[in-house]
Amino acid sequence: MHTFQSLQSPNFRRYFIGHSLSTLGTWIQQVALAWIIYELTNSAALLGVIGFCALIPQLVVSPIAGAWIDKLNKQKLLLIIQILLFLQTCLLGLLYRFDLFTPTVLISMSLLLGILTAIDTPLRQSLLSLIVEDKALLPNALALNAMIFNASRFIGPPIAGLLLSLIGAEMCFYLNALSYLCLGIAVMQMRHIEVVKVQGRVGAVFIEGLKYVYQKPYFRLLMSTVIVLNLTASSYVTLLPIYAKDIIQGDEKTLGILWGFAGIGSLISSLRLASRQDFSDPKILFSVNIACCIMGLLILGLSDAMWLLCCAMFLLGFGISTTNILTNILIQNATVETLRGRAISIYTSTRFGFDALGGLLVGLLAAWFMPSYVMLVYSALLMLYLLRFLSIKMPEY
Repeated sequence: MHTFQSLQSPNFRRYFIGHSLSTLGTWIQQVALAWIIYELTNSAALLGVIGFCALIPQLVVSPIAGAWIDKLNKQKLLLIIQILLFLQTCLLGLLYRFDLFTPTVLISMSLLLGILTAIDTPLRQSLLSLIVEDKALLPNALALNAMIFNASRFIGPPIAGLLLSLIGAEMCFYLNALSYLCLGIAVMQMRHIEVVKVQGRVGAVFIEGLKYVYQKPYFRLLMSTVIVLNLTASSYVTLLPIYAKDIIQGDEKTLGILWGFAGIGSLISSLRLASRQDFSDPKILFSVNIACCIMGLLILGLSDAMWLLCCAMFLLGFGISTTNILTNILIQNATVETLRGRAISIYTSTRFGFDALGGLLVGLLAAWFMPSYVMLVYSALLMLYLLRFLSIKMPEY
């Protein structure tokens, strides 16, 4: 099938399997941790702070990491990062076992995870261009890479809800730790990867990457769309435990179901992009998916019916995922290999960094106002951006 054609590459096939297991473990841990935090503290603000700490290093560390990545052997560096993630997650399980989950500990561990992820994410994205031999298949590989995340987002939360009730949170952490080793083994088995390095001081390499991205109107428009969408629409993730426990009066399985519907939308989005050949006119695609996010936020603001909230999760998962994956594909298609690590690190820092800022802000707002009111305001802000986006011409790259 055309949708899965990049799996013809042996190296990408190994990566696909290892990354699938790793991402599934990550989602299981994320749902388990969110439920534990809210169950222990009943604090929307703490949910926002911890989510912020896990993501904000993307905004600060990722751009610098991109310059570093372009100077080093990406395969060896990715293996080292997987080992460090394994150790961090095992430590998290031990801290939970000995009842050491204080706010300070949770914030510190979230920051550590965020720093490692800030290196891991652009590193994996930039490595894809080296492990896919046929460069014409790179957009398909990028979409399938996103499909891994989105399929895990669909499968992981319901599994997490079930595992929480059957084996407890500690085992969820250890399962995630083992999943990082799966990707590490896959990376070790990759063969004949071309090493592409740039020369020069890290500072100069970093500045060169910033100029490359932000001096181009095409890239600036893509980045502004990612910023607005992740500040507003993506903030629903922080509020999901509140919707599941307080608004719907549900339990951890309810949280898993809501997250799962967002995952279904994201999965369908990535499959559609994987089967797409032409990305020459993305404006309509961007506009439709921003509109999906607006509808999802409106439903969250106006309804407390379980089936409608599931619809909202689907729309948000679909719209956010399509916009983020499409931006990644467009940036990688327009970027030369020697600048790829830096361009992707700037994209990931923008995406996840403003996701972190949005999560922190919505957590603080939800501590003062009803979550539904916050979602209505965010839908109005996103509508204003959509009107502006429709009024301008898409720049050429």
